[in-house]
Amino acid sequence: MNIAALVSGGVDSSVVVYRLKEAGYDPTVFYIKIGMENDRGYIDCPSEEDIEITGYIAKKYGCKFEIISLHEEYWEHVVSYTIDAVKRGLTPNPDMMCNKLIKFGCFEQNRGKDFDKTATGHYATTTNIDGKIYLSTAKDKVKDQTYFLGQIDYMQVSKLMFPIGDLLKSEVRKIAAEQKLPSAQRKDSQGICFLGKINYNDFIRRYLGEKEGDIIELETGRKVGKHRGYWFHTIGQRKGLGLSGGPWFVIKKDVDSNIIYVSNGYDPETQYGKTVRLGAFKFITEDVWGEFDDEKDITFKIRHTPDFTNGKLRRIGDIYRIESEDKIQGIASGQFGVIYDKESRLCLGSGVIV
Repeated sequence: MNIAALVSGGVDSSVVVYRLKEAGYDPTVFYIKIGMENDRGYIDCPSEEDIEITGYIAKKYGCKFEIISLHEEYWEHVVSYTIDAVKRGLTPNPDMMCNKLIKFGCFEQNRGKDFDKTATGHYATTTNIDGKIYLSTAKDKVKDQTYFLGQIDYMQVSKLMFPIGDLLKSEVRKIAAEQKLPSAQRKDSQGICFLGKINYNDFIRRYLGEKEGDIIELETGRKVGKHRGYWFHTIGQRKGLGLSGGPWFVIKKDVDSNIIYVSNGYDPETQYGKTVRLGAFKFITEDVWGEFDDEKDITFKIRHTPDFTNGKLRRIGDIYRIESEDKIQGIASGQFGVIYDKESRLCLGSGVIV
């Protein structure tokens, strides 16, 4: 089998190469450059160390090594999406777009099409049910990354391999240490390139600037402060408001009037909700229910977290509405809601919170 291994220089993807070799495969190692170029006024994303480690891993295991530059595609599909969503007052998820459109989209069209499978270091698994491939959760429930894969389609999941999905993070680090891999003690990345290595507010300020507006207490209508642009703030945010007498939480935003509404207290009721409405919902493998009038028992996530929340799913026209068993903090438009079966084993699909 001809396998492309996407390696970033981190410990997870490095161990992927080892496990593929141990299984008798001879993968081609790819490093995808997605930083933003200086000559277009973009912000640099240092990759020299990552490339050096990835090259070392490829050489150590006798694998071919290629560097693929997807700068332009990354800007077009991920960075532009992020800026546009923030400008509209939404909460974007660049990591999901990076997986769907860059790693398993543009790469597939560029080089991946020449391979039978693409292997990555995601904490996820696949499950074959009646000849169809389903995205399924990892052994390590804390590290499980199926939320970030919730937007991929069937053509993508059917070609993917997750060689570390059956391992705990501690087991991955142990293998890396035993193999004396340079990435064995590297810290996990904290997000995709442009969000992980520069200050998020500096990035947003560069493209959207600043615009002063009022911060209003939701319950009383009292003005409690000023902000520099609603795009710097997201629903559920606590830090960075610069208000005294806190804590304060962002509850909602008025984009047209550039107003941020907040509530005070350590656990204000206004930051919670039980209803999540999903638009543009897409199943990964297939529509497992079709048209239905009853409720479906599911588990779900509205952000990357170790915890699954139990809920009931109803379909109302084109909207999939989740009624959660528990109160959920910080339900924000633009985020993705990812739906799983009631055992939290199969990742079924996702939609955008509306």
